Amino acid sequence: MNGEVVMDIRGLVRRYGDFVAVDGVEFQVFRGEVFGLLGPNGAGKSTLIGMLTCVLAPSGGEATILGFDLLSQRERIKKVVGLVPQDLALYQTLSARDNLAFFGALHDLKGRRLKERINLVLGIARLEDWADRPVRTYSGGMKRRLNLAVGLLHEPQILFLDEPTVGVDPQSRNHIFESIRQLTAEGLTVFYTTHYMEEAQSLCHRVGIFDRGRLVALDTPKNLIQQARSRTLEVGVLSLPAAVLEEVKGLPGVEQAVLENSILFVTAADVTAAAVKVLSLLQQKEVMITSVNTPEANLETVFLKYTGKTLRD
Repeated sequence: MNGEVVMDIRGLVRRYGDFVAVDGVEFQVFRGEVFGLLGPNGAGKSTLIGMLTCVLAPSGGEATILGFDLLSQRERIKKVVGLVPQDLALYQTLSARDNLAFFGALHDLKGRRLKERINLVLGIARLEDWADRPVRTYSGGMKRRLNLAVGLLHEPQILFLDEPTVGVDPQSRNHIFESIRQLTAEGLTVFYTTHYMEEAQSLCHRVGIFDRGRLVALDTPKNLIQQARSRTLEVGVLSLPAAVLEEVKGLPGVEQAVLENSILFVTAADVTAAAVKVLSLLQQKEVMITSVNTPEANLETVFLKYTGKTLRD
């Protein structure tokens, strides 16, 4: 990764009637980095990717992709970016090789060049031994890897991966990760959306926390986690009345309190002092406590800090 800006996003907006799916997003992406966008399903991640790959037109804002204007040079941008969509876009009755030949033709690849690119991306996806078998015989993970190969076929400079590991087996997930690391080492820029915090934490150079169409935080995983370290208390409860939850939220020093799956998540600047107050209140209210934990900070606690809720499937 170097300091060359390949994407400059300035106030992008996408509306559907009165609903704002992407709300004034601003950030930059640098050449050779894996830029992660972490957020729950429905946060607007796919809508943002749709705009950046010229599938959707922005309702407002500006952006340049590799120096090309997002509003006036859309066809130029399409030639230099690749998209691996969340939904599989493959012909099930065709082989992997025939799928790649079809999509290659859409990018004006032909002859020896097309054959070379097909063989190369089949190798990246580790599908050489299955290249001539119908896609309908593939596992879900193999189809995801072929989807990746299609996105790489025309040799893009920026690759957009939208939830690329949903429903895949661990082996295919590892193959995808290894491919991404190899390609970025060679200079490819990757824009990676996910709602799996462990993926963003292990794979991405920088991570944006995305919620309800807004980018609420952006930094390296290490820096984001450092900001949230020792700020979270988890209390297991058999049940917690809504009125008691509201009292917890009102305790001095408590910044946020969320109940999910019988776990009370509390964030505070001084988690030790907050724990004394929270546990005392729960005991006064005769709430049955099943566990108390102050976990190591990770991107889950970062997401809780910035959005006031946990990140779940």
